[in-house]
Amino acid sequence: MEILVHHSIADLYRTLGIPLEGELDFTILSIPDIHPQIPFASPKLRADYFSFILTKQGTGTYLLDDHQFPFGARSIYFTNPGHLKSYELTSSKEGYIITLTEAFLREHVHPEIYGEFPFLLAEIVPPQVLSAQEFVELETLYAQIHAESQRASPYQSKILGGLFLVLLLKLKEKSWLHYNPIEEGSRTSQLVKSFKQLLEAESKKLLDADTTEGKWQVQHFAEALHLHPNYLSSVIKSKTGRTVNEWIAERTLSVAKSLLRGTALSSKEIAHRLGFSEATHFSRFFKKHTQRSPGAYRKSADI
Repeated sequence: MEILVHHSIADLYRTLGIPLEGELDFTILSIPDIHPQIPFASPKLRADYFSFILTKQGTGTYLLDDHQFPFGARSIYFTNPGHLKSYELTSSKEGYIITLTEAFLREHVHPEIYGEFPFLLAEIVPPQVLSAQEFVELETLYAQIHAESQRASPYQSKILGGLFLVLLLKLKEKSWLHYNPIEEGSRTSQLVKSFKQLLEAESKKLLDADTTEGKWQVQHFAEALHLHPNYLSSVIKSKTGRTVNEWIAERTLSVAKSLLRGTALSSKEIAHRLGFSEATHFSRFFKKHTQRSPGAYRKSADI
């Protein structure tokens, strides 16, 4: 089965054979409108958007990386960008799928979206079965969002953002009030583990005698993990308490010390290998973190 990388909402529409014009940053689709033929199996993809799925009646399974989660009536779950995912519907009769981008969340829902709703960074989210009352509340919201998405209005994005904010508050109140991203980051976050492994691999490359220049930009790590750089930065900051750039700076300093101690490379050559455009920039960086120049550090290491 084909795996699509950086699958956008527009790509989703094309996959489902739904006409569209231009790119989309928010949409809501209803079942069975988009899946008249059941059973249905979606393609595997790495979406660059969030999905919030509410099932009123029916059954199916969604697959997230190496996990499989069955879902049934009165259930809700969400997925976030970057994961390899797909879903299968076996008897789905009625429900809604909201898809939206991080850009829409920041612009129309809340500017500090992950500070206000850190649970959006939770990586593994099994479906939750709602009580009859809880389901009615959320179904009413989804139906209103669906109706507003069909209505032409100069304020449509603001209205949809406001309604989605209510939905997030309801979810937070019900299940995610005490979610701690740092706890997940230190114990079970596969994304944090993968980022640290990439960082270690790049460090080893820079210590290789054949390496001329390493890749230390956030963009490089984001592409390797199939994520938008902004989203990767948000995840790492929320789950480790440190920014991607802080992690990179720590590794850069460690590699620089090793190269100064263990090789005859000049400061200019080391600066180039570490991605600094000028040796003076490297020297300032090194002195800021060690209170010594690269040359002084090398001399002290030789003693």
